[in-house]
This record gives sequence, structure tokens and C-alpha cells, in this order.
Amino acid sequence: MTPETPPAERGERPIDPVTVAIPVRDGGPLLEETLAAVRAQKLDRPLELLVADSGSRDGSREVALAHGAQLIDIDPGQFSHGGTRNLLAGRAAGTHVAFLTQDAVPADELWLSRLLSGFELADDVALVFGPYRPRPGASHPVRRELSEWFGSMAPAGRPCIDRAGPEGSGPELGRRSFFTDANGCMTKAAWGRVPFRAAPYAEDQLLARDMLAAGYAKVYHPDAAVIHSHDYGPLALFRRAFDEGRGLREVHGRLASAGPLRAGLSVQRLVRDDLRFLRAEGQTGNALVEGGARSAIHHSLRAVGDALGSRADRLAPALRRVCSLEGRSTFEPLHDGPFA
Repeated sequence: MTPETPPAERGERPIDPVTVAIPVRDGGPLLEETLAAVRAQKLDRPLELLVADSGSRDGSREVALAHGAQLIDIDPGQFSHGGTRNLLAGRAAGTHVAFLTQDAVPADELWLSRLLSGFELADDVALVFGPYRPRPGASHPVRRELSEWFGSMAPAGRPCIDRAGPEGSGPELGRRSFFTDANGCMTKAAWGRVPFRAAPYAEDQLLARDMLAAGYAKVYHPDAAVIHSHDYGPLALFRRAFDEGRGLREVHGRLASAGPLRAGLSVQRLVRDDLRFLRAEGQTGNALVEGGARSAIHHSLRAVGDALGSRADRLAPALRRVCSLEGRSTFEPLHDGPFA
């Protein structure tokens, strides 16, 4: 059989590749699932798999290589959420770079093609992202939160475009400023103008703010889903909420309510929402009572962690470290404008 002449030698424009980029450290069994799902994508473009490993000791490097990934080794002390993703984007050969985390498993073989289709909706689209779906066995507060949060972004079930608000309106906290690099894609050209900032947390939401401020649009595609959820134990849940509260304060200046009355009413509302969700699933009797108790503990721990995290500037560094799931002792507010 005569070898096929390469497109460039036939005078044709080569097909642009797309890169899937994943930061990894001790990815465990879920990394194998994630990489296998990436390799199973149905795509009419070449796919590059790029992994940045920061000191894995569980065989994650070997798993990545077995799936044909190009591997970048980085010192664990040099890892940062924004900086490491900038490193991946800079090494990427693709004109589009899709980001996953090591435990975000594409839900089907069309995940990547659906993300890429979002860029066809308008010429100024720089970011496209999709939803998380809960893992089998996820708790009901986690299932409800994911369903309602991502459902609110596309009530009609179709891809939605977001652009910046009126000039001078300032950054917004909510749907318009939301983006996730656990399931998101960007054009490398836009990243060249507006890279990730070297932020310790919420680097993806900060990127969305900066992209919108630069005049780009972003798209939410409800069908480009990954399987991605976490159920933490009580202490880890508090610490995770602390990190989230601190990150939102650093990026958006958000200060969570700390008053016992308002916090109590908020927890009560969330418990009611969970119970309504359980009833819709067919739960009754003792299952509702037990579910309500679990919800009350879950949302109370999150409320306390969130309130404390959003006031991390008032805490000693040693106490911040103790309260943080990531063990981070700093508070790094972003009072500057985009691109500073």
C-alpha cells in the first residue's frame, strides 16, 4: 500500500490539533479512568494529551505514559493552580486547550467535540465549559447542588453565551463570572493575551473575569459533561469550605455572612431544598429524617468554614494553615485590575 501523502505536501492546510491538559499528583485509579475516557473521544482532529506531574509516587507517571501522554515533570514546590496551567498551555501544540483535573472523567465519547462546538457560536468565544455530574453514590446535598447550579446556567438546556456586563459595572460573582478548569476549554490565541494568573485558588474564575474584561465571550455547554464530585468527611468539608470562602474573598472581595441568625436561616433553607430533592427522588419516612440530619450537618459545617475563610485576613498564618484543606497559610487579595 502506498503511504498517504501528508496534507502539507498536497498543498492542503494541516488539520489543527486540540490538546487535553491535566495537572496530576498521585491520581490513583480515577486517573486511569480519566485518561482512558480522553483517549476514547470521537474527534475529527488530532488529539494531544499533555500531563504535568508534580511528584507522584503512586505510578501516575507510568499510567500517563501508557496512555501516550507527553509528560512534564515539575517540582511539587513549584506547583500552583494558575502557574502550572500556564506551563501546560505554553507547551500545548493545539489551537484549543481543554483542561481536566485528574479525577474529572469525561461522561461520554463526545465530551470534547461538544466543548469545541461552543467556539462555533461566535467569533469572540475564548472559553467553553461544561457541567459536573455526581459520581455514583454521591450524597444528596452534593447531587442537588450540582444539579441546580449547572441547571441554572442553561435553563432551556441549550449552550449559553456570556459576555461582560455594562462598562463600569465591576466584576460579578455568579453565573457570568463562573468558569471551571476541571472541565473547560480555551483558545490558545486568547490565552496568549490573557493567561492564568499565578493565583493560589479560584484561578479559573479569575481567568473568566479577565477574559470577559478583555472583550472575549464564554460559553456554557450543558451536554459537555464530566463525572466529578467530592464527598468529604466533616473536618475535610469544613476545610474545603474555608478554602473556597478565602478564594472567593481574594478574587471577588466576597464576605460571607457570619451572623448566627442569617447563617441559621440560610442553613434551614438549604436543608428544606435537600428534603424537597429527596422527596422528588421518592424518599419518605425515616430516610427523610436521616437525610435532613445529614443535610443540617453538611450545610452548617460549610457555612462556618465559608464565613471563617472569607475572613482569613484576620487570622494568623498558622491558623489559616490548620483550617485549610490545602494547608495554605497565606491570604492574597487581588485588588488590582485585570492584567496587572
